[in-house]
Amino acid sequence: MWCSRTALRRLALQTAPLAGIQRDMSTLPRVYVTRQIPPRGLQILRQSGQVQFELWDSDDPVPRQELLKKVRGCDGLLCVLTEKIDAEVLDAAGPNLKVLSTMSVGFDHLSLDELKKRGIRIGYTPEVLTDAVAELTVALLLATSRRLIEATHEAKTGGWGTWRTLWLCGHELADSTVGILGLGRIGVAIAERLKPFKVKKFIYTDVEPRPELAEMIQAEYVSMDELARRSDFLAACCALTPETQGICNKKLFSKMKSTSIFINTSRGGVVNQEDLYEALSTGRIAGAGLDVTVPEPLPTNHPLFTLKNCVILPHIASASYTTRNAMSALAANNLLAGLRGEPMPKELPL
Repeated sequence: MWCSRTALRRLALQTAPLAGIQRDMSTLPRVYVTRQIPPRGLQILRQSGQVQFELWDSDDPVPRQELLKKVRGCDGLLCVLTEKIDAEVLDAAGPNLKVLSTMSVGFDHLSLDELKKRGIRIGYTPEVLTDAVAELTVALLLATSRRLIEATHEAKTGGWGTWRTLWLCGHELADSTVGILGLGRIGVAIAERLKPFKVKKFIYTDVEPRPELAEMIQAEYVSMDELARRSDFLAACCALTPETQGICNKKLFSKMKSTSIFINTSRGGVVNQEDLYEALSTGRIAGAGLDVTVPEPLPTNHPLFTLKNCVILPHIASASYTTRNAMSALAANNLLAGLRGEPMPKELPL
């Protein structure tokens, strides 16, 4: 009996602190994480001791009804770009929601007016993905202009026969003019990587001249029409806004050179895909490389997939282990800082 009572007392002493911890945890801010984000971000949340969080533990998007149910009463929300955070979600969350952190540099999936109206702070993840996106953009540009996907297919399927003088010829970067639509950090990083290819000239257009950024790459500010006319390679790097929605359309493509290559690693919504298909299928432009489309994923029966001169990737511009972990860490730190009422490392001004 004595041994049993002693064992019970020892068990009580061991479990009492745990009960205290559980009580303390129950008073911490509640957070819902809408995806299985990379490990560094989850580690930061777990080790912070500042929040209790629930996770949609899957690499696939959380179902809408599940999201609406799980956000109820939450103080913070950590999401990715596949979750549309609109009035319906914010109403479901209720008045406790004070901070939203998105693991993305883009924010077109967020209803900014609704968030501002409710006084909800927003964290996002710019800059940490600049290098990865710039690298992928250059890779996509080269794969498109030098017809690498076509060449791989020919080699695999028996099309590789005797040497032919103009078979699978593409377009070189050397002595070319590269145009950038929307000159920001990523546009500059792309130009810096392309410069060693002996590019002759960088030109850009934006809502206004950006002399400090332009000076870094010796880029010339031009009009939209001039950008289209002069560019041998045109890279769309702009954010998706009401002003840029569908800005890459028939008007733009009709003014481009027939030898030009169009690249988009920004957002699918900046391109009118029907106009792009027409430009590619009629030879109005030589080729296009897309990392982003509308919708995502793009249906496999979409006309763009039928074109040899269109290379389509499944939105992988930031898909490096280093970058995705950095994004998740920044998203977690934004969330924690916001819940503490402190300045976020990267807060989106409203």
